[in-house]
Amino acid sequence: MSLKSKNLFRKFLIWRYKHISERQFIYILSILVGFLAGIGTVLLKNLTHYIRLLLELDFFKDYKNSLYFIFPIIGLILVYIIKQTWLKKHIGHGISTTLYAISKLGGIIPKYNIYAGLITAPLTAGFGGSVGLQGPAVSIGSALGSNAARFFHMNQKTRMLLIGCAAAGAMASMFKAPIAAIIFAVEIFSLDIAFTSLIPLLLASVSAVVTSYFFLGTDVLLRFELLDKFQINDIGFYIILALITGLASVYFSKVFFAITNFFKQFQSRAKRLLIGGLAIGTILYIIPALYGEGYGIMNNLLKGDHVAAIGKTPFNFDLSNIWIVIGLLLGIAVFKAIAMTTTFGAGGVGGVFIPTLVMGSVLGNAFAKIINNIGLDFSVSESNFTLIGMTGLMAGVLHAPLTAIFLIAEITGGYELFVPLMLVSAISFSITKYYISHSIYTLKLAQRGELMTHDKDKNVLMLMNIDKIIETDFIILKPEMKLRDILKNAVAKSSRNHFPVVDNENRFLGVIRLDDIRHIMFDSDLYDKVDASSLMRGSRDIITYEKDSMNVIMDKFKKSGIWNLPVIKDNKYYGFVSKSKLLTAYRRELINFTS
Repeated sequence: MSLKSKNLFRKFLIWRYKHISERQFIYILSILVGFLAGIGTVLLKNLTHYIRLLLELDFFKDYKNSLYFIFPIIGLILVYIIKQTWLKKHIGHGISTTLYAISKLGGIIPKYNIYAGLITAPLTAGFGGSVGLQGPAVSIGSALGSNAARFFHMNQKTRMLLIGCAAAGAMASMFKAPIAAIIFAVEIFSLDIAFTSLIPLLLASVSAVVTSYFFLGTDVLLRFELLDKFQINDIGFYIILALITGLASVYFSKVFFAITNFFKQFQSRAKRLLIGGLAIGTILYIIPALYGEGYGIMNNLLKGDHVAAIGKTPFNFDLSNIWIVIGLLLGIAVFKAIAMTTTFGAGGVGGVFIPTLVMGSVLGNAFAKIINNIGLDFSVSESNFTLIGMTGLMAGVLHAPLTAIFLIAEITGGYELFVPLMLVSAISFSITKYYISHSIYTLKLAQRGELMTHDKDKNVLMLMNIDKIIETDFIILKPEMKLRDILKNAVAKSSRNHFPVVDNENRFLGVIRLDDIRHIMFDSDLYDKVDASSLMRGSRDIITYEKDSMNVIMDKFKKSGIWNLPVIKDNKYYGFVSKSKLLTAYRRELINFTS
């Protein structure tokens, strides 16, 4: 930015402070962020669409089955080249990365996240990688929201709110479902439902939807008109479906973590690409329906066209046999999680959201077909069960039951299925929560104590910076120092009442408190007889800089009952944390967080 531009911008900020209140300006920014998130999502969808159109030229049609093996590998190679030669930065899963930025980086997201996902995600999904675009859309929108907040000098709390607005905008633009988008932002990003946060979320969501309608018209990703109403006689079948989707959600999550850990053992990105690329190419060659995001599967099942949903396979299956169809659908459900995670393991960039919908739709449809064809004169709506299956997987895998309910309700254009939506969502979520405490997005963050939740106390502790409460201005003692040296060079020169004792390699040995030596301070006969090693005492607990979260530190103070705890960094003495400074910092952060 030139000097003239900086001066103009400074004048604008001064004018804004004088004429526009903070709340009004947040409303304006939320509309802007919603628009930007909408634009980012539209670009993401269009780039992916045009790549697919390019790969569907007549030249490729005669070799299409073989190209299901080759195209995904080409896409992964292109992503690998871009990462290695241009970006040279790690691109994490969009929503997980955003959650980490909120909890540990004060809502600051690097600018490269804006264009990194916009380039790599369409290459991954457009060339057939079995991933979704919702995660990258959220990542792009969140980066835009964070940097817009920084550009206009907004505080940390506003940055976090605008990130939530961007996430809602990305969701609203992707599915044209503004209500579900708001619930998604609240549920996934643990935003407070208050008037001050709800209005910006509404404005951002509406802004993004209007942007999507302007550029894409009325076209929607999931085309469905609800024709069959909920029948109370089907309630038992919905309960069974809920149990199935709950267990399927556990399977989906377990497969994700297992394959992710498998690829982590390979340090070389090239080796991951080779192994993952060959694996995903083989899977897509055998099961072409897993090619790309999977909207074709869902839309065809909702229309009742299971032949188109399954697509052409290299094997000559008799698709007029309904049980072969059911078997193939179950195969798609089983391998969707494997194909998705293998794409990630090979270095692809994408999201988890859409694959969960695909797997849920296939399970719901297959279950309905089983009911209708077991010869017991049962008849259920296959399209309704397809939708409810999506809800069950979304609620379970993503740990987002409310988002699942309202997204499907908005897609169907009404609330005719509200009862089964609520029932299946609640049961599926409960089963998954019992076996897996956190979602795919949040498990690793929760294990490291870096996850924002609706618990304000834990959130405040998480936002606190340990470096700001560690005190290092203590006079250090050696174990061989005599009482005379301790009094002359430490006690007399310090306002502190405790002194760390370390060895020659700066390893913490213990601490001498003023109260421990007060009774011998004036006994000159002991000045050269008593040394630090005999006077020091061990600490009741120790803070490990690299490992202990602020929540753990607070617990250590509570259990030890003392006012100062030593801090160890890289196995060396680093400083002390006092309870008084910790509580003061906590109170200050609490005021900032809740104001």
